[in-house]
Amino acid sequence: MFSKILVANRGEIACRVIKTARRMGIKTVAVYSDADRDALHVEMADEAVHIGPAAAAESYLIAEKIIAACKETGAEAVHPGYGFLSERASFPQMLAKEGIVWIGPNKRAIEAMGDKIESKKFANDAKVSTVPGYLGVIESPDQAVEIAQDIGYPVMIKASAGGGGKGMRIAWNAEEARDGYIRSKSEAASSFGDDRVFIEKFIENPRHIEIQVLGDKHGNAIYLGERECSIQRRNQKVIEEAPSPLLDEDTRRKMGEQAVALAKAVDYDSAGTVEFVAGQDKSFYFLEMNTRLQVEHPVTELITGVDLVEQMIRVAAGEELTLAQDEVKLNGWSVESRIYAEDPYRNFLPSIGRLVRYQPPEEMSTDVLTIRNDTGVVEGSEISMYYDPMIAKLITHAPTRAEAIDAMSAALDAFYVDGIQHNVPFLTALMNHPRWKSGELATSFIDDEYPDGFSPAVPDAEAHTVLAAVALSMGALERERLDHLPGRLRPHSGAIREDWVVKLDKSYVPIRLAAGYPGTPVELDVAIGDGPIINVESDWSPGDQLWSGKVGSENVTVQIRQVTGGYRLDWQGYSVLAKVMTPRIAELDQLMPEKLPPDTSKMLLCPMPGLVVSIAVAEGQEVKAGEQLAVVEAMKMENVLRAERDCTVSAIKAEPGDSLAVDAVIMEFS
Repeated sequence: MFSKILVANRGEIACRVIKTARRMGIKTVAVYSDADRDALHVEMADEAVHIGPAAAAESYLIAEKIIAACKETGAEAVHPGYGFLSERASFPQMLAKEGIVWIGPNKRAIEAMGDKIESKKFANDAKVSTVPGYLGVIESPDQAVEIAQDIGYPVMIKASAGGGGKGMRIAWNAEEARDGYIRSKSEAASSFGDDRVFIEKFIENPRHIEIQVLGDKHGNAIYLGERECSIQRRNQKVIEEAPSPLLDEDTRRKMGEQAVALAKAVDYDSAGTVEFVAGQDKSFYFLEMNTRLQVEHPVTELITGVDLVEQMIRVAAGEELTLAQDEVKLNGWSVESRIYAEDPYRNFLPSIGRLVRYQPPEEMSTDVLTIRNDTGVVEGSEISMYYDPMIAKLITHAPTRAEAIDAMSAALDAFYVDGIQHNVPFLTALMNHPRWKSGELATSFIDDEYPDGFSPAVPDAEAHTVLAAVALSMGALERERLDHLPGRLRPHSGAIREDWVVKLDKSYVPIRLAAGYPGTPVELDVAIGDGPIINVESDWSPGDQLWSGKVGSENVTVQIRQVTGGYRLDWQGYSVLAKVMTPRIAELDQLMPEKLPPDTSKMLLCPMPGLVVSIAVAEGQEVKAGEQLAVVEAMKMENVLRAERDCTVSAIKAEPGDSLAVDAVIMEFS
C-alpha cells in the first residue's frame, strides 16, 4: 500500500479523496493555484504544492507541474478526482515513465472509452446497443446541418471530449443545428482543448441511468447497481438517486451485465461508470463510459456500503477485489443534491463571491438515517469564476425513497448560505414537487415543470400558517426584549398584545396570540384568523440563523435573514418577506405607495459576472427580436444574449475581453 499520494484536483473531490486516504493511514499532498491558496483541500492535506495561476489551463491541467509536485514531495501515486486530467490518456503514461502510480484505469481503457466518438465505435463493435448517430469528425456548420437532417430532428450535438454538460446542444431544426455546432465546438475547445463534436439522435422523454462498475488488475469486474440522474438542467445533473425508481431487478441485471461486459472488453481496472439513455418502457442504449470517479458516487456508496475511493486506491496498489457480484446488496435509498453557486431566480446564472455565511446541516449516520455533506469550502471561502460553481453535495440515505426525500427536504431547509446566490431554494422546491416524489422522471423534467424559469412558490394556506406563526414567535420575543431594556421611557406594562397581523410579502395574515409568553424557549398558542389554535415551540433566540421547532404537529426548520423592519423567511421552496405589525399599523401599511424598480428595458445588462467573448452588433444597427447581440462566458459556459424585441443599438458600452459584473450595461437601445 502507498504511504503518500498526491490528489491532482481541488474543491470537494480533493477533500473527499483526502478523507479516505487519511482513514487508510496514507499521507496526502494537495496542489493549488493562486485562486486556491487558502482553500480547504490545501488545509486538509499533509503537504501542499503551488502549481500556478488561477486559470486551470495554467495550473491544474499542466501534467508536468503535477509530476514535479510528486517528485518534490515523494508522492508514490496520483488520484485525479474527476475533471481536469482524470480522463487524459497521456497523463498516466507520463506518470508511469516517472515511476508514479496512476490511481485510475489503464491507458487503453481511457483511450477506448474516454473519447465519446471512439467509445461508441468500440461499443458498436462489441454489439452493445447504441443511439443512432454520426461518429465521424464534423468539419463545418453546413455538414452538421446535413448530418442532422439525415439522422432526423431532434439531434444532440456533443463535444467528443466533453463532460459536465459543456459542449452540448439540442437542435430541433437547421438553424439550431448550425448555431449549436458553432457553440459546442467553441465550448469544447475552451473547456477541454479538443473542439471535435459529433451528432446523434436525441431520444425524446428519456431518462439518464448509469451503472457503477469496479474492476481490478486480475481480470475481475463487478457492477454496484445503478444511479438515476434524470433531473438535469442544461445537460448538467442536479439531483441523483440510487437505485432508480424505473428499473426492476431483471432490467438492472441486464444493464449491469452489459456494463461489465464492456468493462471487461477493455480490461477495465478501476472505478468507472457506464451511462445509458433509457426509455420510459425500460429500453436502454449505451451513451458513454466515464473512466473516472463520478460526482454522484456517494449515493452508490451509501446503498452498497462500498467506499469507491478506497477501492480505487487498493486496485491501483495491485490488490484483488474482495467483493464478488453475488455479494453486492442494495440497501435502502439514497438521494444527492448538488449545491451550486448560481441564481435560480435569474435563470440559474452563475454567482461568484465570498461565502459570508456557510452553515450546512449537521452530518449524522445511524441505522435508519444518514446525512452526508461532501464539500470543499468553509465559511469565508471564495467562489471563483475560474472553476465549476459547485459548493457542496448533500446526500441522504434512508430505508425508502420517500424517507430519503423527506430527509433531504429537511436537510436543505437547514442549509444556510449567504454572500452569494445559490440553488438551495430550487432544490428544496424540487424535493416537494409531486412529480419528483412520484418517480415519473425524464431529463426534460426541469424544462417541463419550470418552462418560464424558477420563482419562489406562492405560499398556500398551510404555508401561511407556518410562516406567520414563526414570524410572530420571533417578532413577539424581540419586542418583549426591547420593551424591557433599561432606560426605556415607557417600560412594558406586563400585558401581552393578543391581536397581530403578519405581512407575508403582499398578504396580510391576522394572527392571535391565544396563550403563552414570548421567551426562550418559545412556547405559544396562536390562531390564524378564525382558525383553530395551534401550538408553536422552538428554542430560537434573536440572532439565530435557523428557526427549528414545531408548528402544530409539523417539524419545521426555517432560514431567517434579518431585513429592515422584519425577516426574510425561506422554507420548503417558499421565500417571503415577513413583518409583524399591530392591526392599526397594518391598516396604514396598506395605504403606502409601492416603490417600483428603475426601467432598464432599453439596456442589455450582463446577467452574470463574466467575460465578454464577442459583440455581434454595431452602434446604429437595427436588430430583430431573437437576434444575437453578444456572448458572455462564465464558469466555462458560453451564454448567448439575444434581443427581446425589435430595436436600434444606440450605444455599446463593452467590448470583447472585458470582465463585467452582474447587471453591468453592455449596450443601450433606442
